[in-house]
Amino acid sequence: MNASLRLGWRTLWRDLRAGELRLLIVAVLLAVAALTAVGFFADRLQGGLKRDARQLLGGDAVVVSDNPTPEAFVAQARSLGLQGTATYGFPTMARAEDAQGGASKLVALKAVTAGYPLRGSLQTSATLDGAGSVTRDIPPPGEAWVDASLLDSLGLKVGDPLLLGDTSLRVGRVITLEPDRGAGFMSFSPRVMLNQADVARTGLVQPASRVGYRYAVAGSDAAVKRFTDWADAAIKKGDLRGVRLDSFEGGRPEMRQTLDRAEKFLSLVALLAALLSAVAVALAARGFAASHLDDCAMLRVLGQSQRTIAVAYAFEFAVIGIVASGLGVVIGFGVHYVFVLLLAGLVETALPAATLWPVAFGLGMGLTLLFAFGLPPVLQLAKVPPLRVIRRDVGGLKPASLAVLGIGVAGFAALLMAASSDIKLGLIAVGGFAGAVAVFALLSWLAVKVLRRSVNETTAPRWLVLATRQISARPAYAVVQVSALSVGLLALVLLVLLRTDLVASWRKATPPDAPNRFVINVMPDQSEAFQKSLRDAGVRKFDWYPMIRGRLVAINDRPVTPDDYTEDRAKRLVDREFNLSNSVEAPAHNSITAGRWTPDAKGEVSVEEGLAETLGLKLGDSLRFDIGGMQNDARITSLRKVDWGSLHANFFVMYTVASLADVPTTYMGAFRAPETRGFDNALVRSYPNVTNVDMSATINQLQRVLDQVIRAVEFLFGFTLAAGLVVLFAAVTATREERAREFAVMRAVGARASLLRQVQRAELAGVGLLAGFLASIVASAIGWALARYVFEFTWTASPLVPVAGALAGAVLALGAGWWGLRDVLRRPVVDTLRRAAE
Repeated sequence: MNASLRLGWRTLWRDLRAGELRLLIVAVLLAVAALTAVGFFADRLQGGLKRDARQLLGGDAVVVSDNPTPEAFVAQARSLGLQGTATYGFPTMARAEDAQGGASKLVALKAVTAGYPLRGSLQTSATLDGAGSVTRDIPPPGEAWVDASLLDSLGLKVGDPLLLGDTSLRVGRVITLEPDRGAGFMSFSPRVMLNQADVARTGLVQPASRVGYRYAVAGSDAAVKRFTDWADAAIKKGDLRGVRLDSFEGGRPEMRQTLDRAEKFLSLVALLAALLSAVAVALAARGFAASHLDDCAMLRVLGQSQRTIAVAYAFEFAVIGIVASGLGVVIGFGVHYVFVLLLAGLVETALPAATLWPVAFGLGMGLTLLFAFGLPPVLQLAKVPPLRVIRRDVGGLKPASLAVLGIGVAGFAALLMAASSDIKLGLIAVGGFAGAVAVFALLSWLAVKVLRRSVNETTAPRWLVLATRQISARPAYAVVQVSALSVGLLALVLLVLLRTDLVASWRKATPPDAPNRFVINVMPDQSEAFQKSLRDAGVRKFDWYPMIRGRLVAINDRPVTPDDYTEDRAKRLVDREFNLSNSVEAPAHNSITAGRWTPDAKGEVSVEEGLAETLGLKLGDSLRFDIGGMQNDARITSLRKVDWGSLHANFFVMYTVASLADVPTTYMGAFRAPETRGFDNALVRSYPNVTNVDMSATINQLQRVLDQVIRAVEFLFGFTLAAGLVVLFAAVTATREERAREFAVMRAVGARASLLRQVQRAELAGVGLLAGFLASIVASAIGWALARYVFEFTWTASPLVPVAGALAGAVLALGAGWWGLRDVLRRPVVDTLRRAAE
């Protein structure tokens, strides 16, 4: 063993000085750095959010409902000795008095009672710019506490009146910290907090108003556990609809949606870096082993056993793996701070220190990468026969056994699945690449066969004939080279698609004439007057529909509950109230995809096709809705395709009649606001109960949030780009010595350097074109799967992607070949032939 370790140290230092381990070290370092950077960020983010989960919820557990909290929940909490406090909130318009400019603003109103908040601390200030201080009070009757941004927007100060609906409240304090507000990227509207005793005077809560009720409890862990168990059982009975227990992971998806998507993007880019690094390690290790065949044959002649040589190289790779992985962990730790900075607007609380899990994971990934893909060809060096010293044709490298490769690949795939943080993402990325390798190998083998037969050696240019012979003379090398290049280009093309087409689909540009205002809570007796106000202001084109709140309670006379479905989206849809509507004519911005819209047909509804697919609905099915306590049955007669990105008024379910009798109804509209100064303020003054949503500001803020996420993805893109270039370099240079010998023989028999240069360029360009074309097609397929099943985008690849990918592959292959093979044609013929004979 001591002899093996000494030999391992000597070969390690020799190979380091010779630069033969450079590609291996860079590949492992890149993979570990990319994965641990995402790992550190996700670990700290999860730790911070779990630490603050109770404060983010405002209690130890929260019952959320569409209607006032059922009394049974309140009674159960009291019986267990828990503290409880009820709040509710909804969006509405706030404005200043006419004497102070009459400006208006969409706000998030929250009505609170004594004891709020149960967890965390509410901080307020007596002045606009003052420092916040903790308070256990709530706004007294007649007073509102507001965000500083609202005062800035309305031109008000503390002590001024604030108009809400039919009443006026005095601005008493400025809110500086609201513990249960939720993640910053969803709270676009400024907060107005008031006492629940004042809500009735505002007249803002109407029968069809969308109000969210929350009942928070706090107490001992044991009592809270008994309450949550009881509440879960009560909710699962199915008697209560629109009631759920709020938790950080499942009850408040808005706390996690953007960060989850950002984490998926970052995980995908890191996975691509790791997959590319695996290819680079395999190629570099095979090249490393090929260059050490003669050395090992001499060691066998000098008396070294196979075991000694095997242990020596295993020790060398273990040291390289530990060092490279350690450096990758250090770099990843530093890089994750860049993510924290780039996503600073999304993460508002100080994050706790990272755990040791990302460190262990990074070291394990680096060693697995090296041992699974790098060690198998190197261990073959121990089996090199001494006879190779005098016979160069024996003792060459052989393909690794399927068992060795299978164990290594399985371990590596398991680690990648753990790193993906999403089962669909991991399966599509890992499975897609595994399938792509098989497809690339098969198609490249067929392409080599076709190429050999399609080139007519009697009429084709000499450089093309020689390039064709170069490729077809080594079909196995050609298949490996094309497959490796295709995998590298696959990742690069996929990243480009993510950065351009997929991201563009995510933040799809708003059409120039799309509505930028939504109005809701328009009372039936205000409908005609409101529409006239819009026309008088110059708004000629607008959507105007009744809005009715109803809950789906039965399909084909069979009661339906969330437990009837396994998909989360289906459960949420069944558990919530829908915004229903009615119209004699089908909306112009919707297209009928199945069935027929029959105008003024009673008892018929049209359903959005995505909803029908999620809930398993079809034409002819009967739906029963509970609308304000009344049961209403209707039959599905058509399915509609709805473009939710159009910003028009859209509904899941629409009745095909002019009106529905005896149901509580409000109206909503969507329109593009005129440029007239003061238009919004005049509208709110005339209709104080109406909520006017300025979508342009919300869209702009969403775009800024997406920009932050995209910048983080672009930053990590550099690691994957480097890994892709390493793969290209390793693939192109894998046959460098063979090329050098062949070119030396050609030059010795009279071939000019210019001809050989043309041959080399033709071969590299052809391999790059084929690899780029194959990679682009597979990247489009994987990109579509990621868009549909992971990121939930609507995306179709451009038909120009394969053409652009083929051209990019040729350019990159030529560039990598120029860099890696530039000395092949410069090397003296005598020197090359002498090396071949040694």
